[in-house]
Amino acid sequence: MRMIDLIEKKRDGESLSKSEINFIIKSYVSGDIPDYQMSAWAMAVYFRGMSLEETTELTLAMAQSGDQLDLSALGRRSVDKHSTGGVGDKTTLLLGPMVAACGVPMAKMSGRGLGHTGGTIDKLSAVPGFRAELTQEEFLAQVKKIGLSVIAQTGNLVPADKLLYALRDVTATVSSIPLIASSVMSKKIAAGAQGIVLDVKYGSGAFMKTVEEARLLAKTMANIGKALGRRTIAVLSNMNQPLGRAVGNSLEILEAADALQGKGPEDLMKVSLELGAWMLVAGDAVPNAGGGKEVLRQSVASGAAWNKFLSFLTEQGGDAGAVADRRLRVAPCNLPLLAPDTGYVQLVDAQKIGILAMVLGAGRVTKDSPIDLGAGVVLTRKAGEWAKAGEPLMQLYSSNQEMLAEGLKLAQNLVKVDSVAPKLPPLIEEVIQ
Repeated sequence: MRMIDLIEKKRDGESLSKSEINFIIKSYVSGDIPDYQMSAWAMAVYFRGMSLEETTELTLAMAQSGDQLDLSALGRRSVDKHSTGGVGDKTTLLLGPMVAACGVPMAKMSGRGLGHTGGTIDKLSAVPGFRAELTQEEFLAQVKKIGLSVIAQTGNLVPADKLLYALRDVTATVSSIPLIASSVMSKKIAAGAQGIVLDVKYGSGAFMKTVEEARLLAKTMANIGKALGRRTIAVLSNMNQPLGRAVGNSLEILEAADALQGKGPEDLMKVSLELGAWMLVAGDAVPNAGGGKEVLRQSVASGAAWNKFLSFLTEQGGDAGAVADRRLRVAPCNLPLLAPDTGYVQLVDAQKIGILAMVLGAGRVTKDSPIDLGAGVVLTRKAGEWAKAGEPLMQLYSSNQEMLAEGLKLAQNLVKVDSVAPKLPPLIEEVIQ
């Protein structure tokens, strides 16, 4: 088998067999296929696409390229959740404790943020002492003990995806549905969960800009999961404005803590309850999503979800007291953005808010960039809310006065008020099973 023949085959729109796809992935991971040939193949896939059968075989080949977790020792159906990326998206911080408090274990590997989207591991790193790197044995033991662990992705989990994604990032082949779907699902399959809930976001702050793109990606991933024997449910959610009010690592941990104590923003709770309910369905804990939402609300009202969150932080070395007492480090320099007029706040562009948080120091420009865990933005007014002239629309936080001044200048062009209330799109577009 020769790689050049397989490049030509895909270039001409033909389908690749299981053995051909396995050959490509194994040979690329072993170094027998050079980057320039893999780049040509990725570009051929970008233009010609792949059938569901091809995409499923690609997903499985990538999942089998490194370590795979066996969660059968947990004793019951475990669930995992994945978001395609957003601004202010802290749902994992709520879902883990809520779902675990309802008796469904969640063993999750998460990533760090890049660009305008935040990463769960960065947020948890704002908790003093928190350990994101556990051994596989520690990881599984903790899930068995308290039903929850969230760690950074292990070094040898789906190495094919790490190599291929880095290549796609510099060859303009990231936005390919088959390549995105296989990237996401290969990690979920290798991580071992039997139930998978996907939060597929669309809008200005998401990688999928339109609901049509998000729907196609969601259906592709749900069908891959079904073909590989995993209960997979995809929720399409709107990311045209940030989720919740806080954007930034410490700020989002504090907002998640409020939410787990029943004081969270309405939009954050709505999305979290929707995703969590389907996680309970996927974990065979409830027969339908309506019942799941009620069980999750009870976990918050009773304090069970909040206590589970504190236990989770403590088990992984984190100072849970610093969260409970709101002692997390928040950047010392802050300024408000004041409303220029009286009226209704118009739709706040999520991507631009994400970029603003980066300017303040809360995000990475490259994967190795340092971040200021205390920097970020708090939206004191969101779209559709009324503000009087001179009242704060948002509060900006940074450890650097120059960055703060630059951020305030950028923020002045982001939020507008008008006498007419904006028409807000639905938070949840649809659910695909």
